[in-house]
Amino acid sequence: MIQRLQATPRAAKLAALGVGVALLATACGGGSSTSSSSGSTSAAAAGLACPAAQTGGGPSHAPQSTGGAVPPATTTTDTPLKLGSLLPTTGSLAFLGPPEIAGVNLAVKQVNDAGGVLGKPIEVIHRDSGDTKTDIATQSVTNLLGQNVSAIIGAASSGVSKTVINQITGAGVVQFSPANTSPDFTTWDDKGLYWRTAPSDVLQGRVLGNFIASCGAQTLGMIVLNDAYGTGLQKNIKDAFQSAGGKVVAEELFNEGDSQFSTQVDKVLAAKPDAIALITFDQAKQIVPLLTGKGVKPTSMFMVDGNTSDYSKDFQAGTLKGAQGTIPGTFAKDDFKKSLMAIDPSLKDFSYAGESWDAVNLIALAAEEAKSTKGVDIAKHLKDVSEGGEKCGDFASCVTLLRQGKDIDYDGESGPVTFSDAGDPTEAYIGIYQFDDNNVPKPVREEFGKLS
Repeated sequence: MIQRLQATPRAAKLAALGVGVALLATACGGGSSTSSSSGSTSAAAAGLACPAAQTGGGPSHAPQSTGGAVPPATTTTDTPLKLGSLLPTTGSLAFLGPPEIAGVNLAVKQVNDAGGVLGKPIEVIHRDSGDTKTDIATQSVTNLLGQNVSAIIGAASSGVSKTVINQITGAGVVQFSPANTSPDFTTWDDKGLYWRTAPSDVLQGRVLGNFIASCGAQTLGMIVLNDAYGTGLQKNIKDAFQSAGGKVVAEELFNEGDSQFSTQVDKVLAAKPDAIALITFDQAKQIVPLLTGKGVKPTSMFMVDGNTSDYSKDFQAGTLKGAQGTIPGTFAKDDFKKSLMAIDPSLKDFSYAGESWDAVNLIALAAEEAKSTKGVDIAKHLKDVSEGGEKCGDFASCVTLLRQGKDIDYDGESGPVTFSDAGDPTEAYIGIYQFDDNNVPKPVREEFGKLS
């Protein structure tokens, strides 16, 4: 078994994210000119033409259970595995809460239907993360730790996770985020207890930056949330876009809690960019009308996982038609969506549902392999269940192999999962979505990349 060393801080293990990102399928087209658009009308007003939608491709799915009997646990526990969730039901990322919570609940149900972990059903306690404008997350974590959870799934927001990561990992509890993408966590001294199924924004940023260039944009303006998530993604989009021959001509920041964005919009438009990247959460509901009201075509707008969402009830039909955005992870498959809808029939978004489902399965499998429900023991086995053994794709099929004495390599609904020593995915898909006439994002292509 490959176990993770606990004594050395991650900053000593990794050279400050001196990682190489190999984008195996990303187009890097675009013009070579780095000058601003000339004349009084920018390409943002005229719109861009992006590559055609992808046909076929995408990841193959690891084998899942065929419904056969799962062998009984060879080791049982007197302390059932208890999980907490710290996912948003209020605040600027509240739209991400329902799919993430549904993913957690679906996995918990399936684990328990397969007999549970170490012979006992697992339990989950849900608490709200809020956002960085409140202290809800700290209160929720205090409550969860008081109920002796072994792992906490969340937060969705990197900024929120920064406020509680030391509280969680300092208590010897695993923090496992399905949606944190800030590169800062790669080198965080977390005692080996922080993990995530969402790839660092080194990957999402480079995919989006290259994709914007492939749409023909030579200049780019950016409106950016000034927090760990926003500025980290900003840097990686900028690096990729400029490496592809483009030039970033405007970068305007705003803070969580701001409600007026006219200044940022006006400054970006004054630079006459060909394309505009919106790195926001639900502030996009205020920013998009300001842009379209000044003549910006939606085909010149590029969004990210924090705002690539269903706006069918927020904007008039066609407002975002042709705009595109990225969400880490492969596209949710129809059978998975159906299972999620059985848990929560009101679901409209599926962002990070797969990552949340994977988080529960990986924690449960690591507990089985560790023969323990203690957080520190689970953490030592998370990397091992993600690599190097027989492929499997859900708890039932994977735990069957473990109980037969076999090594496993878990791949899940979010795509391939192989962890680095830092608890990051080393490879991932980034989905690119295009908004339809109803302002709903629809999948158009998937880009695969590795962080090494």
